Amino acid sequence: MVRTLQIQTGHQGMHEITPLVGEAVHGARVREGLCTLFVQHTSASLTIQENADPSARHDLEGWLNRLVDPSDPRFTHTAEGPDDMPSHIKAALTSTSLSIPIVDGRLALGTWQGIYLWEHRTSPHTRRVVVHVG
Repeated sequence: MVRTLQIQTGHQGMHEITPLVGEAVHGARVREGLCTLFVQHTSASLTIQENADPSARHDLEGWLNRLVDPSDPRFTHTAEGPDDMPSHIKAALTSTSLSIPIVDGRLALGTWQGIYLWEHRTSPHTRRVVVHVG
């Protein structure tokens, strides 16, 4: 089963998509297998992170923003604004795909794990995440 999720991001940061991916897995009716996720963009990424305490997301977002300075004058790829090249660098440093085992018809995530679409641009976007369950 292949399904494409459309995710609206209102801002830069981590947007939890665990429930949407869980629905896709449930709909596939696969008891044991693998869920593969792929984001079809070069300025957003995917990650699995803690979903219990929002301060973990806040700290990760802050750290990545400090690591990749959008005001670096050496960036030449700025056609879509000052966050254009920094968003590509952030996506290169993180992941564009994830693989999660399916056990007993559910994602085999740990107690505190959630799946996140990480929007690296500052303005809202519609992002596509391909979900393959097999």
